[in-house]
Amino acid sequence: MSAKLEKLSQSLQEVLGGRIQSLKTDRDEVTLEVSAADYKAVALALRDDPALHFEQLIDLCGVDYSEYGGDEGTGRPALRFAAVSHLTSIKHDVRLRLRAFAPDDGFPVLDSIIEVWPSVNWYEREAFDMLGIMFAGHPDLRRILTDYGFIGHAFRKDFPVSGYVEMRYDPEQARVVYQPVTVEPRENTPRIVREAHYGDVGHG
Repeated sequence: MSAKLEKLSQSLQEVLGGRIQSLKTDRDEVTLEVSAADYKAVALALRDDPALHFEQLIDLCGVDYSEYGGDEGTGRPALRFAAVSHLTSIKHDVRLRLRAFAPDDGFPVLDSIIEVWPSVNWYEREAFDMLGIMFAGHPDLRRILTDYGFIGHAFRKDFPVSGYVEMRYDPEQARVVYQPVTVEPRENTPRIVREAHYGDVGHG
């Protein structure tokens, strides 16, 4: 671990203390995990504390961990939906990944951090549209990539490849109508299972 990342980890522990659920450094990247209850307060601390000073949010994406299960060693339950943000401190020249899991898989909700970093606006809308993660306090939470009649959330792991409905123009009604999908589910690319050492030099 570089001295810069070691200093970042130390500063995070000093500033956030018990609010840290997990803090890992892997491949020169630091990932901080906090609870949904602490998510917004931690975001404010990350931005405002002089030792951290993460003044820029680069990206936020929703993640569906589906059947991956809990994080070994932390005791965290097998929660499914999370928001993952990537932050930059220009002042300290470091980056940080911030992750928080929604506590209810059936109706995933996290606080919006738009008041902390306004640039998160469309990213939260995308996570809502594609994964159905709600962001409490967002001023304009509506779909951004799918149309108004779209059913479901296309990036969820259990969403069918062909969707739930299809639309077509009906000349008798002189309008676009939605109907159940008529395409049979199919696998576009056949699965190829190769032997264990396929392609190794000298194998064969």
